[in-house]
Amino acid sequence: MFQSIMTPVLALIVWTLVMWLWMYATRLPAMRKAGIDPAKIQRKGDFAGLPVEVERIADNYNHLHEQPVIFYALCTYSHLVGVADELNVMLAWGYVILRIAHSLIQALWNYVPVRFFVFAASSIVLIVMTARNVIAAI
Repeated sequence: MFQSIMTPVLALIVWTLVMWLWMYATRLPAMRKAGIDPAKIQRKGDFAGLPVEVERIADNYNHLHEQPVIFYALCTYSHLVGVADELNVMLAWGYVILRIAHSLIQALWNYVPVRFFVFAASSIVLIVMTARNVIAAI
């Protein structure tokens, strides 16, 4: 099972759902404490009364719906065309590990220089995976 490139895809989906649970486990009590009425929320600015620690978790949950979309598509492509070799599987696991690290850094510490380094490293992994797929297609 760990030899499939689809397993890291599943792992990142599971992590995204963990972040979703964490977001609501912190956001809902914080909204109650801040007196924010969910029925009156119209835009992100309506969450202004929440602690930054709570918002960082929500921000990260949103980030897991941005660049990882490329990862999901790339892994699916690799799987379908047969470029899901051992190196691409290892790269996919590396991407997942880096995204989990990015989440934990953002949610717990949010030291931007470190968070950016991890984000850049995960982007480089995607670039390498993409290049390997392009080369295989030529």
